[in-house]
Amino acid sequence: MADATLLNQIKDFANRADPYPLYARLRQTPVSRQHDVGQGDASLGDAARGVWVAASHDAVMRLQNDPRLSVETQPPTKRPSTGNPVTDYLINPVKNRITDSHQPFLFRDPPAHDLLRAATVHQFTPARVHAMRARSERLVGAMLDRKRDAHEIDVVADLAYPLPVAVICELFGVPEGDAARFHDWSSQLATAVEPGVSVSEETRIENARTFDAISDYLADLVAEKRRRPRDDLLSGLANHATPDGYRMGDLDLISTAILILVAGHETAVNLIGNAWLTLMRHPHELERLRANPDRAPRVIEEVMRYDPPVQLVSRKTLSAIDIAGTTIPAGEALVLMLAAGNRDPAAFPDPDRFDPDRSGTRHLGFGGGLHYCVGAPLGRFEAEAALVALARRLEAPRLIEDPPPYRRPATLRGPERLRVVVEKIL
Repeated sequence: MADATLLNQIKDFANRADPYPLYARLRQTPVSRQHDVGQGDASLGDAARGVWVAASHDAVMRLQNDPRLSVETQPPTKRPSTGNPVTDYLINPVKNRITDSHQPFLFRDPPAHDLLRAATVHQFTPARVHAMRARSERLVGAMLDRKRDAHEIDVVADLAYPLPVAVICELFGVPEGDAARFHDWSSQLATAVEPGVSVSEETRIENARTFDAISDYLADLVAEKRRRPRDDLLSGLANHATPDGYRMGDLDLISTAILILVAGHETAVNLIGNAWLTLMRHPHELERLRANPDRAPRVIEEVMRYDPPVQLVSRKTLSAIDIAGTTIPAGEALVLMLAAGNRDPAAFPDPDRFDPDRSGTRHLGFGGGLHYCVGAPLGRFEAEAALVALARRLEAPRLIEDPPPYRRPATLRGPERLRVVVEKIL
């Protein structure tokens, strides 16, 4: 039986640099009930009831495709008190109801999920995504050009952070001067998706302010796209229906845009950071990539298994589920440990070995089922562009800190800084 405190140990920031031994202990019981002591998210149950955790590859694969699970795990929106009676008792309750009624499709079940996702996928056209591949390569080149005379680079701050925001802003048709605002908004809102973690009142207030600020900005931008459409994703969502005739309203369009921004930015930052750290720890694979850039897709797929940017996702049971010799009752909180399943020796031989030539069982890095990552092709292109350029242009790179400092979330896990000393940037 798995230690019932393992989930709390995984969420403890002290274990952020290497949670994989804890995942291995979790897998000893493929589906276990964990005590989530001190958690503050009502969507994940209370401490007395605990939280169910699936950790084996087989269990996660089966559950992420099970229609008896719901993704509607977000707690009701509650904007902080302002001290103004009109705001607190009239305006904010209305805003809270609107927010809860128009969650992004990542947190919606069918049929609403299917409509919103289909409309989004319809606008992620092959031509649009492939154009972003070439653009990613040019952006990476320009970012490294700016560091050409330096002998140190922070791969996160100098490349992994600015690249996805620049790509997403181009996809949305956001004016170039506003990209920095999207960066700040995305970083702040990422704190709101960590399951079972109590946040300070200060953080709650800042998240509410950030959400309202980006919503107001996007409302104006959507209105502009309706008046003067351009060839960008936001214009497409605002003005064109799916083949079935569905078109998003403004509120769902805004929530979808926020989802693409936060999910697309935060996961890409972690993917690039985790990938470069892995290559630095495996210099032979770095040399192979430098000699043959066509290996980049293999490297990315193995990183998505070996050290994925999204480590876990939250669900709740709509009815009782029998799995792995146990029964999860209806109405229970459930965590799917993607990163634990990706290191399952029953699915991947020698799973703790980084091997880009690995073949066989599908990894869980992009999720699965109805909620497979919409932006997966775009994330792959961004990461490939970054890794190939870094491998080619950083001469004799050496990590300054190993392990590097990590960002606080356990869900969206990656280095906060990744400082590298180089002899030269070509």
